[in-house]
Amino acid sequence: MLKNHFKIALRNLWKHKVFSFINITGLSIGITACFFISMYVAFELSYDKFNTKADRIYRLVTDIKTPSETINTDATSWAFAPNLKADFPEIESFVRVQRQDFLIRKDNIKFQEDNCMLADSSLFKVFDFKLIKGDPKTALKAPTSVIFSETAVKKYFGDSDPIGKTVLISGDAVPAQVTGVMKDMPANSQIKADVLLSMTSLTQKFRPDIDTQWGNYGANTYLLLKPGVNAKSLQTKFPAFVEKHNGVDARRNKMFATLLLEPLKDVYLHSTRGGQETGSMSNVYIFSIVAVFILLIACINFINLTTARSVERAKEVGIRKVVGAAKGELAGQFIGESVVLCIIAFLITLALSALLLPTFNQLSGKVISPGIFSNSSYILILFVVAVIIGVLAGIYPAAVLTSFKPVMVLKGRFSAGTKGNLLRKSLVIVQFTVSIVLIIGTIIVYNQMNFMQNRDLGFSKDQMLVFSTDNDSGKQAFKQAVDGIPGVKATTFSSSVPGGGYNGAYSEIENNKGDLQVANLALYFVDFDYIKQFGIKMVAGRPFSRDFISTDTSQAMIINEEAAKLFGYTSPQQAVGRRFKQWGREGKIVGVMKNFHYKSLQEKIEPLTMRVELNALSLISIKVNTANLKGTLADIEGKWKQYIPNKPFSYFFLDEFFDRQYRSEQRFGKLFFNFAILAIAISCLGLLGLASYSTYQRTREIGIRKVLGASTPGIVNMLSTDFMKLVLISFFIATPLAWYFMHKWLQDFAYRIDIQWWVFLVAGVLAMIIALTTISFQAIRAALANPVKSLRSE
Repeated sequence: MLKNHFKIALRNLWKHKVFSFINITGLSIGITACFFISMYVAFELSYDKFNTKADRIYRLVTDIKTPSETINTDATSWAFAPNLKADFPEIESFVRVQRQDFLIRKDNIKFQEDNCMLADSSLFKVFDFKLIKGDPKTALKAPTSVIFSETAVKKYFGDSDPIGKTVLISGDAVPAQVTGVMKDMPANSQIKADVLLSMTSLTQKFRPDIDTQWGNYGANTYLLLKPGVNAKSLQTKFPAFVEKHNGVDARRNKMFATLLLEPLKDVYLHSTRGGQETGSMSNVYIFSIVAVFILLIACINFINLTTARSVERAKEVGIRKVVGAAKGELAGQFIGESVVLCIIAFLITLALSALLLPTFNQLSGKVISPGIFSNSSYILILFVVAVIIGVLAGIYPAAVLTSFKPVMVLKGRFSAGTKGNLLRKSLVIVQFTVSIVLIIGTIIVYNQMNFMQNRDLGFSKDQMLVFSTDNDSGKQAFKQAVDGIPGVKATTFSSSVPGGGYNGAYSEIENNKGDLQVANLALYFVDFDYIKQFGIKMVAGRPFSRDFISTDTSQAMIINEEAAKLFGYTSPQQAVGRRFKQWGREGKIVGVMKNFHYKSLQEKIEPLTMRVELNALSLISIKVNTANLKGTLADIEGKWKQYIPNKPFSYFFLDEFFDRQYRSEQRFGKLFFNFAILAIAISCLGLLGLASYSTYQRTREIGIRKVLGASTPGIVNMLSTDFMKLVLISFFIATPLAWYFMHKWLQDFAYRIDIQWWVFLVAGVLAMIIALTTISFQAIRAALANPVKSLRSE
């Protein structure tokens, strides 16, 4: 029996090649897209869950309240963690980590490693990072102990054993002993590094007093609680701990800390404080919805075409019922054929997924999966989904066709009925509603990305090369030599560039009442040329000047407009001449600069201060003429090798570096666009199939109309009108839905576009054009057909 069903299924597939192709293609594309999105969502949700103790690991974060603001930071002071461990038996262990970049040298091999991390020796006790060589208990215990990842160790040692060997770290060439080799940290870890340096290098060698600094907030701290400890109960004990150890200093400095615990599993997607690597829960939700939508569209196509074509088999069912076929047997036949189609689509999906997975990994910017068979549960789920779709798509035609009386069919009185037509029209509306929502979403995502990349940032980032000198002793000679290169327009030293981070500084600035007001402010150290070279405008006072070199290097500060507002000044001019104290320096504000975006457009412009500190400038920014960029770069490289020979020649373009902040949003936009295109393509396939079926059903009518003088445009209009009405209904349903979802998405950006009315109009017109183009192909073909052949076939 099953063999017979299978044969009939294959014959029907082959007999209706076009319908079969559209059905299988649409469903394959839909399941493939859904499969990829499911892998992406599962990967994002899996961050840090590979840690066996993840349920007991918490990130310690701080709210710092000053008279000016409350700062929600992901860091804690260096003194908190060791003292918490000593005071609370509920804490089993702690680990502090801090991202760094180091110049690492071994013989003639040198790399500027930007993925390094300082870590306490307890790192391997708290987290499940694996050491291939070395003792996890002691590998990070001694000062200047270093661990390389599998990938990093090959750069310096090849295939030889690195344990016990020495490398030189930083521009000061500090000897460091290799004590371990670790497996590359998992891709779904928000803590990542290729090189680990022992935290004791900092706390015992470079800055031996740092563990006693309660006001120095620079450590990312993780606590491992003992089994059964309630994190919320433990957190309620922290205020007394802070008061005991830091209460006097907090009141004197007017900076009050509140310690909070964040579950490790929540840090990547749910924390608003940032971190080494962060994700977006809203993006996960959006992609999950898109996956459901795409699969829904594919299923609608499949069900629509299956139910539409099933009517053609009414006579076959009538004859089989007359000769004794049971109702259950006929239902099984229809459901079985539908399942066979879905299994074929499943097999094609596997092939497509294997072929496209590398491209998808590249688009997402992560290795979501090394191969489609790396997790067999995904394949099993995919197969079950395909079978379920097949069963659901087969149930309706089976129920309809097995319920009628064979006498009526054999007399030619059977028709699909209004219920079947209503179902198909409803499904088309759902399908195009989803497609229009995705078109609107794509336009809004593109406009937001374009807005961020083209907005006036308040500073010049074009034609700017940035080099890190690591405060090499040859940096001044290098700058002077570079100034003489014909293609170089200007050079300047600084501690930071826009988009590249900043120092946070405890500051006291005179407010509009004449009092020194405490605040923690962003701080750039710059030289005298920085403001001019970066095109930052002054709105009050003056920029730093060599004419005031003695005071500007020791007693002068420039603030931005936002800082002036923070201290109560209604105009920037009022802030000029006011007193400040900051990091041991006292002086006066000499100027107020116009706000510029020194952070991503996702974040609001916050108060910023600048000071001239010539001994703390490691970055050199070089503005170049791009007419002969290759030659200019060669000249700069020659000077670099002459004056800074111990450091590899590396640089970045500031515009590319700044735009890198939007990389995750750009990837989101590309993925969203590609999946929107797939959804629209699947909808068009379904519409093409339904138009083909509709035309087939009206072959006789079209023939008669042509004989009676109907024109080709008239027939095309007749065949298209019904479908276009459905698309119009879809547009009115999709518009409020799209506005709601995209309005929510835009809330993640501090600076964002307004959703304009024309976006919806463009999306509606596009949907109409796409639908009309799809339908017209079949309609024109039918209108141009010879009516004699149509009527003869009837």
